[in-house]
Amino acid sequence: MTTPLLSIVVPAKDQAPFIRDTMTSLEHQFDDPRALEVIVVDDGSRDGTGELVEAFADRLPGLEILRNQEARGLATARNQGLEAATGTTVAFLDGDDWLAPGHLPACLAARDRLDVDFLRVDHIRVTDGRRTIHRAPQARRDTVLDPRASILPETGTTLVDYPYAWAGIFHRRLADAGLLHFPDGLFTAEDRPWIWRLHLNAESFAVIESPGVLYRRGVATSLTQIQDRRQLDFARAFALAFEVVAADRDSPTYWPKVIRQFMAVCCHHLSRSAGMTAAVKSELEAAITRTMAAAPRGMLMAALDGLEARRRALLLPLLPANTSTTPPPEGAR
Repeated sequence: MTTPLLSIVVPAKDQAPFIRDTMTSLEHQFDDPRALEVIVVDDGSRDGTGELVEAFADRLPGLEILRNQEARGLATARNQGLEAATGTTVAFLDGDDWLAPGHLPACLAARDRLDVDFLRVDHIRVTDGRRTIHRAPQARRDTVLDPRASILPETGTTLVDYPYAWAGIFHRRLADAGLLHFPDGLFTAEDRPWIWRLHLNAESFAVIESPGVLYRRGVATSLTQIQDRRQLDFARAFALAFEVVAADRDSPTYWPKVIRQFMAVCCHHLSRSAGMTAAVKSELEAAITRTMAAAPRGMLMAALDGLEARRRALLLPLLPANTSTTPPPEGAR
């Protein structure tokens, strides 16, 4: 059996309204469909998602469908697909998104030409039919870059703030080294520790001009639209990201960045907590306190002092016990 050029992992839970668009877009990638291995992980769907995917078996000869009787979460579903992948290159795509024709071959050609571990791309967000391009936060394009050198500055938006697994392709050697594995069981923010591990341990990457990923926004069933306990997984995800940073040889350099990331996400959830039940809000606050306790105290306080007053006021009541603080600077806002 010929090894496929690229394996793409598609986790899908109850994606019947969108999965045909996803699969059709994969039909239009390679001239020879045998070049592409498509691994769909039907994660406990109850709407016939898996049956809709089966209809593409004749058009996508490399199609494999893995079925979970109960949902195991996006992270675990991606890992299942990754373990089954046989291609020399790996990519990810969510079950409600799609690709422009020829996107994957263009990425593959660029990755091979530049000879890098992974490639990152821009994407197009589609909201109620409106399309807007969102660029990967790296101005240098089509050149070999050092992943570690693309993490800072701590106060700027960098590629560790662009953690989308579907916005790029990855050489098989990264999977073999364990760098593409997601924390099992996480339902959201699974890409936060993933992106830190990738940038701290891979040797090379590049960003190219290829906005061929179309990312569907505003889907009612998306976890970005739902406020239940699954949203709290972001705290567990950042606790794992903290562990990745703490284990790195240059951890003092990167702690301020990952703490600021965590605080930004905390403030987002706290600012919308009025829509949560009292029990979920209480769990949210406890999870934030617990995760902050894992950060170096001095760096935690420095990050707090650097926040605007509104965000600082959200987080101050949740500081871990015995953490001292100072009043906000005069005139801070």
